[in-house]
Amino acid sequence: MQRFAEFEFGVPWVMAFFHQDWIHDGPLHNGTTHGVLACWVGVDRSTITRAIGEVRLLLAQRGCTIAPDVRLRTLAEVTEYLGVGGRTGIIDGTEIRMRRPAAGRKDRDKFVSGKTKQNAVKSRVLTDAEGRMLFCSPVRPGSCADITQAPQLGMVQRLAGGPLMEILADAGYQGMGAQTGGQVVTPPHCKFKKNAPAWYEERHEQQRKVHSSRRIRVEHGIAHLKN
Repeated sequence: MQRFAEFEFGVPWVMAFFHQDWIHDGPLHNGTTHGVLACWVGVDRSTITRAIGEVRLLLAQRGCTIAPDVRLRTLAEVTEYLGVGGRTGIIDGTEIRMRRPAAGRKDRDKFVSGKTKQNAVKSRVLTDAEGRMLFCSPVRPGSCADITQAPQLGMVQRLAGGPLMEILADAGYQGMGAQTGGQVVTPPHCKFKKNAPAWYEERHEQQRKVHSSRRIRVEHGIAHLKN
């Protein structure tokens, strides 16, 4: 295989130097580290890191295909698509483990996920009711809460002032329903902290199962993205 020095800098050298499947399947699908890929190809690890960074930008610019010659690239396009006919979307977050940031970095602890207690980055994923990928947000440090990242993406403003639709979410988005005029639907909140009547517990559990069964399709979309 030809060496890195034989290619000019920029996007063209990335596609000539690496097969796209190596970039995509290696680090994202199989968890292969940049150092292992560098050993396979016979280059420095920094070269692999740069190539992956540039290819990820190319993939992000392609967007998500929903029909022949129709792609959704921004959150605004996604909300406009879901607003036609009042479609249903599903939102959830996913984490990807990362190397620990360098010692001395002031925001080093922000990458520790409160869920897994490991260094990670987190992204928001939005699918349709069938689990088809519509949008994947830029990554944020692992400590960033779901309810915090959604407004940062401008989702609350777009839903509150946009067309009618239904966005299914988990309990991490409690409160967004009131901010968006009821367009974000979260699992029902239990009104009893303790000593709830048996009939209420049964009805509450049934409502949660119905919501979960509708929302499970987003996990299929995330699995497709990672696998």
